[in-house]
Amino acid sequence: MSEVYRWATVLVGGLLVCAGVVRAQPASNAPTDPRDVVAEKMPFHIPYGAPISAQRAQMLLQAAVEEASRRGWALNIAVADSGGNLVAFLRMDGAQLASIAVAQHKARAAVKFRRPTKVFEDAIQKQDYKYVLTIDDVIASRGGIPLIEDGKLIGAIGCSGGTGAQDEVVCTAAAATINH
Repeated sequence: MSEVYRWATVLVGGLLVCAGVVRAQPASNAPTDPRDVVAEKMPFHIPYGAPISAQRAQMLLQAAVEEASRRGWALNIAVADSGGNLVAFLRMDGAQLASIAVAQHKARAAVKFRRPTKVFEDAIQKQDYKYVLTIDDVIASRGGIPLIEDGKLIGAIGCSGGTGAQDEVVCTAAAATINH
């Protein structure tokens, strides 16, 4: 009798699945993964503007050096134009050599992706979006800040040599002299 009962249960269960009474999917069509949500507007859709001039880039370097010096931090500071090209760079006395390329990379990434590099750090660290690591030219470390003037991206500043938070503080202070 137990064998008959077992086969009857399997048969009824199969019929319910075929009839659509039992569903493996949620009734809602809402995405369960936040990456699958389709946004109405493009994120970080800042138009590219004319490139920052060398003179203004030097002024940004000076503002960054003043902030870093005030705090006792030796950093590498890079300014890229709206095309991602290096316009100005300064290695403060005692700044670590490995951070030269990192500061430049942060500035380029902030221009290319039109967003602070902290966005990538957060995507990996806080949201566990490992796929971000597969995107060319990403640097998932804070300290790259876009430079926005009159609603247009004119370049970016990148700092490296301290902690990510230190790099970001100095870049943000310098960028505040331009960003509106």
